[in-house]
Amino acid sequence: MVNTLQEAFNRSTYQLTGHGKRNVQVLKDAFEKIDGQLDSDIYGTGKVIEDFQDKMAAFLGKEKAVFFPSGTMAQQIALRIWCDEKGLQKVAYHPLSHLEIHEEDGLKELHNIKTVVLADETRVIELEDVSSMEESVACLLLELPQREIGGELPSFETLENISRYCRKNGIKLHLDGARLLEVLPYYEKKASEVCELFDSVYLSFYKGIGGIAGAILAGEEEFVSKSKVWKRRYGGDLISLYPYILSADHYFNQKSHKMALYYENAKELAGFYNSCHSITTLPEIPVSNMFHVHFPHPKEEIETVLIEVIRKTGVGFINHLKSTGEHSCYFEVSIGDRYEEVPQETVKNAFLQLDHLMKSKLPL
Repeated sequence: MVNTLQEAFNRSTYQLTGHGKRNVQVLKDAFEKIDGQLDSDIYGTGKVIEDFQDKMAAFLGKEKAVFFPSGTMAQQIALRIWCDEKGLQKVAYHPLSHLEIHEEDGLKELHNIKTVVLADETRVIELEDVSSMEESVACLLLELPQREIGGELPSFETLENISRYCRKNGIKLHLDGARLLEVLPYYEKKASEVCELFDSVYLSFYKGIGGIAGAILAGEEEFVSKSKVWKRRYGGDLISLYPYILSADHYFNQKSHKMALYYENAKELAGFYNSCHSITTLPEIPVSNMFHVHFPHPKEEIETVLIEVIRKTGVGFINHLKSTGEHSCYFEVSIGDRYEEVPQETVKNAFLQLDHLMKSKLPL
């Protein structure tokens, strides 16, 4: 007897999201062809880390790059550097930025940096939000895509205008590009073309490409040199980071070129969800490989429906839901390699079943 959505998802024959289970096999696959005599990096130096940093700097179109064990560490350090440079401990970002809602006030508690939130929680930051700021800031952070609102994106023209405004007014522009690779197909740009608009860039290696952990912070040489000092202060220079670096390189090579496929699959899958009774996606048409699926019903009711559909069809839609109110809930979809493994007829049948149960069990 299946009692939870997680259990139903785990027992399903197919899963629609992600690349696969995050188990030790992910690391074993990355190391399968690695020479066991390869020298480790040591406290941030050595060929294995320096080569990868140079590779990422070139990919992002920046002078230098440094590997961090986490994006949280990298971004707090980036903003601290820009604040120190201007002598102003204040930055601006979206109210649903990772730094605002997931980092236990790290900027404020560790660096005494004050924050200005721009726009509201339902939309991305626009040029008018930046140009109408009443307070001076050292740096503006833009997250592409804006995860907490379904992966929404500003237009590329908006990015260009914001970049131009910031440079004219002495505001550093930092890119929270944890999912930068995933938005390139929508913008139809190279990573370097997007990063050219920013003074510093962060890229994650476990989100879209499915590595173990780790991040790159890139920018001009002076900025990166300062970030290395802060990395040491944070304890980020582990004696060796090669398990993260080698897995990051492996999965970057394996998956970075697949982002256009994931993007097209996300649009197709969102269409299936939007065809079902009282189900909507945000955005309606995805702009990356991710989107949110919303239901105007309590979490417990939707869980019951999803468990039944998974049991009948063998298709795992998702493993958990989040409530947004007493009578509403949603889940996040992130498309990876798994979606291609599901036969199209199986997908279509699963959504026919989902539509039927939504109509029969939860009519509005």
